[in-house]
Amino acid sequence: MPKLYWEDFHPGAVAVYGPRKVTREEIVAFAAEFDPQPMHLDEAAARATPLGGLGASGWHSCCLLMRMIADGFVLNSSSMGAPGIEEVRWLKPLRPDTNIRVRVTVLETRPSQTRPEMGLTKFRYELLDETGNCLTTMVSTAMLGRREPGERA
Repeated sequence: MPKLYWEDFHPGAVAVYGPRKVTREEIVAFAAEFDPQPMHLDEAAARATPLGGLGASGWHSCCLLMRMIADGFVLNSSSMGAPGIEEVRWLKPLRPDTNIRVRVTVLETRPSQTRPEMGLTKFRYELLDETGNCLTTMVSTAMLGRREPGERA
């Protein structure tokens, strides 16, 4: 039985998950399979790009963020998926040997107008490095099962 329901999320609430160390080997392996651009594969080639050195694919950053929130709360919730992602921004490169964490802020909650067993919760996710620099942001709405269908806790 899930521990977290829609009623457990309140606007303004903040949680942090991590840390997780990202290695050069995993950056290169992800890029080789899914985003084989030089700035993600080779240090010398990456120095000649706007990144100025090897950096993880933005898609890799999103995958890492997803894994961290899945382990942090999604797998222990009544998650029913998401209707999509509203915004993703890659603000700074994710470099090899960086310890990352994810800060999750609840932006808003609302009951579903058509499905009384479900509520919608909009989250802002921030992928941070060990010094607190924000590398990636994502805004997405999650569909969560309600503890009491049709009622607000």
